[in-house]
Amino acid sequence: EAVAADWMLEFACCCLCRHFGEECPAEFRRWRDVAQALINGLSKIPTHQKKTVYLCQLLIRIAKGKNLECHFENDQRISPLESALSFWTLLEREEIKLVKLHEDIRRLIQIQIVAVHMENGYFKEAAEVLERLFTDSESDKPLRVKLATVVKSKDPYVPLLQSFSYNLLISKIKSYIELFVKENESNFLIQAATKQVESKGLGATALQNKTVNVNENDKRNLETKRRFVLSIILLRDMLRQMQNCCLNVESSLVWTYINCVLGLNSLQNVEKHGDASACGRRRQRWTYKEDLELKSGIREFGVGNWAKILVHGDFNNRTSVMLKDRWRTLCRIE
Repeated sequence: EAVAADWMLEFACCCLCRHFGEECPAEFRRWRDVAQALINGLSKIPTHQKKTVYLCQLLIRIAKGKNLECHFENDQRISPLESALSFWTLLEREEIKLVKLHEDIRRLIQIQIVAVHMENGYFKEAAEVLERLFTDSESDKPLRVKLATVVKSKDPYVPLLQSFSYNLLISKIKSYIELFVKENESNFLIQAATKQVESKGLGATALQNKTVNVNENDKRNLETKRRFVLSIILLRDMLRQMQNCCLNVESSLVWTYINCVLGLNSLQNVEKHGDASACGRRRQRWTYKEDLELKSGIREFGVGNWAKILVHGDFNNRTSVMLKDRWRTLCRIE
């Protein structure tokens, strides 16, 4: 399960990067929820996943950068951009290249932290955040002095803030994303799947038959291997779609896999009724309790956040697409 979650986190990060670069807010929000759910499931961040996690958290915060009502930290004074700066610092520590780009992005984030407060008329808060950004009086002294002058002027349209605009910050982040994706360009899903199959000794026969022969007394080992094989099967079918360059993130196949990773599906039910990706799910009536769970989730997370509602609700082997369809049905009935 941890291995499958690792693959999906990397895949979710790639989707976040793509939708951030293409400025597709709806798709970005969808994969933001998936990435956040996977990250929240980590007891600790493995070394090889640090850059992936930090980049996801950075993009999520940059996307909310101008919304001062949004908070990612327990300290309500910390704006999304100030929180983003902490993850950018962690990313910088993981890399030794791109020094110039790192400096540019750091400077832009610092300037925009102050600029966003000033654009909203929070001049006192802008002065306070300036103190937090430059605790060391000698660090980046020229920039600190310039920003202090800008804050005193109470003019959010001074040349400095216009020259180092939010749009420029987004542009630089996109440049960094392009380099990140290029450096990590590989068929990571299929490579990881192949390596794990070989290391676990499952072999091609297991994939063909969709079963694993293990000692009947070792139930825990059986369940673990069943989970693993199902993940491989779903990965294989998903990659077939990707090879045709027509991957649709709305498709039940992808969301079935995500639900599997998050531990939301009954593997016994999938095994009993056949390959979920090939045969679909057997129709089952919605219970009154499930309808209540759906309505409660919509009140808490809003219409459209089906993945998040699915994670937090108690549904019987449903997918996010099923939740969306059921909500449409309930709206028509009411």
